[in-house]
Amino acid sequence: MTEKMETVLDVKDLKVEFDTPDGTVQAVKGVSFSVSRGETLAIVGESGSGKSQTMMGIMGLLAANGRVSGSARYAGEELVNAPLRVLNGVRGSKITMIFQEPMTSLDPLYRIGRQISEPLIHHKGMSKGDARARVLELLKLVGIPEPERRIDSYPHELSGGQRQRVMIAMALANDPDLLIADEPTTALDVTIQAQILRLLADLQKKFGMAIILITHDLGVVKHVADRVVVMRRGEIVEQGPRDDIFERPQADYTKMLLAAEPSGHKPPPPPGSPVILEGRNVTVDFAIGGGFLAGGTRTFRAVDDVSIRLEQGQTIGIVGESGSGKSTLGRALLKLLPSAGYVRFGQTEISKFDRAAMRPYRREMQLVFQDPYGSLSPRQTVGEIITEGLFVHEPQLSKAERDARAVAALKEVGLDPATRNRYPHEFSGGQRQRIAIARSMILKPKVVVLDEPTSALDRSVQRQVIELLRDLQEKHGLSYVFISHDLSVIRAISDHVIVMKDGKIVEQGDTEMIFDAPRADYTKTLIAAAFTH
Repeated sequence: MTEKMETVLDVKDLKVEFDTPDGTVQAVKGVSFSVSRGETLAIVGESGSGKSQTMMGIMGLLAANGRVSGSARYAGEELVNAPLRVLNGVRGSKITMIFQEPMTSLDPLYRIGRQISEPLIHHKGMSKGDARARVLELLKLVGIPEPERRIDSYPHELSGGQRQRVMIAMALANDPDLLIADEPTTALDVTIQAQILRLLADLQKKFGMAIILITHDLGVVKHVADRVVVMRRGEIVEQGPRDDIFERPQADYTKMLLAAEPSGHKPPPPPGSPVILEGRNVTVDFAIGGGFLAGGTRTFRAVDDVSIRLEQGQTIGIVGESGSGKSTLGRALLKLLPSAGYVRFGQTEISKFDRAAMRPYRREMQLVFQDPYGSLSPRQTVGEIITEGLFVHEPQLSKAERDARAVAALKEVGLDPATRNRYPHEFSGGQRQRIAIARSMILKPKVVVLDEPTSALDRSVQRQVIELLRDLQEKHGLSYVFISHDLSVIRAISDHVIVMKDGKIVEQGDTEMIFDAPRADYTKTLIAAAFTH
């Protein structure tokens, strides 16, 4: 790192504030730090600590009710409140950003190849043909399977992890001086996560690029960072070289973060517990069009002859890499997409039910999505979002009764009920996920499919959410299908684990058996990647 002394970004006394119905919220309270060429600076802290808003303020990307002050100089040029032409010359070319929630950053109407090529055409003046060739290179670099086919896919046709890799490809397109990576591996399984981190390290070494890594995953930080900034409630509690932070932390808060890890063990439900949800020989096929000129379609089998039995009070954890069919299986069990095979809820076969026939069962079969921001309406307050289902399933409730239920639901998930008049963009990623959980729990369901519900949360909040889900399960007799690529979370919350690859079940069994004595080579690889991280 011979060029380390050349400062790429110098931040001094940066403040970010938001005007809300409840008054001014100070999200960032005067932070100062710098990052040098070839250096990786990690910014860590719990959800709501101000990590992401610091970067959004620097880049001029705050919501309309946000204000930024202080200084952030890139190569000597002030970015805070700079004219739009200055920011447009820097953003996407000199400084690029990988966002935490890729589905909100990718345009659903355009194919991914076109979206990645736009900064190449705009900033480098490439022709469409040259840009397409470069996009294919980038898709290969970030590990997208079948890039020649995926270049013409739409965002909704990709898994969460694949969408995040598209965002990384877009950010790297113009060989930036500074890459701001906001939770870049959040949606990725452990094996792909390791590949992405190696890729970023290789590109950094090749181009001398500086990286600011915003993350809650201290395992990632320990692996890749040169220096660490620890934030809490909008302030820096300590910063320094990575080894000092991990081996000689000074602040109690840093010590707490380092000690936080999902733990515990969920006992199985009592013998003879009734089966609440069953799928037999579930198969999901997607028709992939060849386009008007190409003609014809082909079939992609996302879930291949899978059987599953969920008992009352049981948690089945489903693990596997991105694209393994985990989320598709969860949606098929809830009859949210067409599938073949047999599905039973309680004593009722729902295999052939259409949308109208499923409606009475929807309140009892809930889904918590992987991407909370994409599933929460930006035009509704949190209170309106949480109570929306009550209008459909309990229309007799008065406004006061609905509000009381919203207050109770927010308390159950550890959020201040006074915040129910705020909008989703005013919350951190972790807080938004708890809002999504509250929206499901308010309907008092029997089965909840949780699709990566803790992927956006820092470790300390993950632990709280897992304890919350356990408490809710015990209190209400809930059954969970818990989909995740995070094996430490799966181990802490599941009593039965299913391992999936390429749409099939590789192996399954009791949690401790899977983790302590895995039989399949694929399972062994996943566990090795997770726990040697």
